[in-house]
Amino acid sequence: MTRNLFALLAGSLFGLGLMLSGMTDTAKVRGFLDVLGSWDATLIFVIVGALIPMFFAWRVAEARRRALLGNDIPARPDPAITRDLAMGSTLFGIGWGLSGLCPGPAMASLSYNGWGGLVFLAAMVAGMLAAPPVKARLMAA
Repeated sequence: MTRNLFALLAGSLFGLGLMLSGMTDTAKVRGFLDVLGSWDATLIFVIVGALIPMFFAWRVAEARRRALLGNDIPARPDPAITRDLAMGSTLFGIGWGLSGLCPGPAMASLSYNGWGGLVFLAAMVAGMLAAPPVKARLMAA
């Protein structure tokens, strides 16, 4: 129960941060990605604003064996750039550039984006469900 409460609190705080930072505004995101046009660099502050606390959070996590709620602290992700990572990042970037949304802002935009947000979410979930069998089929070929 406590873990779910903290998950709800963290998710709500994340969604609020996405909305306040403009990450749910598709025009703002596309403006950030348009480096050869009318570039809007304000989202760099969002990125730096996420990297700085995460830097310190990893330092605290490295010094601890267990989280405050008693769970194991997950290990740091492997920094190796694999084919799966490169392909996933490329597909993520293409989707983000075309729609101006990624999974977090898409969830936050459900409250105000109407049918467009629902269609995007459905397409995103369909892609997530289709990815493993498509990958398995490609690997077998």
